[in-house]
Amino acid sequence: MSLPLFPLNTVLFPGCNLDLQIFEARYLDMIGRCMKLGGGFGVVCILEGEEVGIAPEGYARVGCEALITDFHQQDNGLLGIRVKGGRRFHVVRTEVQRDQLIVAEVEWLKDEPEQPLQDEDADLVALLKALAEHPMVEALSMGTEAAGQQSLANQLAYLLPFAEVDKIDLLQLDDPQQRLDAIQALLDELQGELFA
Repeated sequence: MSLPLFPLNTVLFPGCNLDLQIFEARYLDMIGRCMKLGGGFGVVCILEGEEVGIAPEGYARVGCEALITDFHQQDNGLLGIRVKGGRRFHVVRTEVQRDQLIVAEVEWLKDEPEQPLQDEDADLVALLKALAEHPMVEALSMGTEAAGQQSLANQLAYLLPFAEVDKIDLLQLDDPQQRLDAIQALLDELQGELFA
């Protein structure tokens, strides 16, 4: 499967919303094609390089499909879009086009079926509800409810202030319970640093 990539300094997760401002010609063309064909593009996290200008040298080999859900012209005249995270993918190979757009051959990663929330997930569910009250999170209109462990893990991994490399590791985990355990471990680490 061929997918145009949009390398960013962020990690997108399935079911999560991301607002983007589009101004570079390569991405305006890409968005136009996606909207015409009804397809999406891939978001990968930059590890080395910049979001603007020439294609970055290093980026994560795992990413998330971005599906356009809304668009509008911003006050500054630029195109604003909102995307929702779709399927996770692994980058097999890439090609940088003349306009510096990266097109990748990707393999879709299999997601485990949604599992019901467990009693031991209660603290993480409460954390998601608390996060949802933050104005920046509220503006993303993702809701406060998690449909199950997969949804809870994706939303927390996306919203919590973990390092990008940690978020990439979380995105690679197929099992929602493993992802929730890893999130809890990262939270314990953060808490340890706060009280050290």
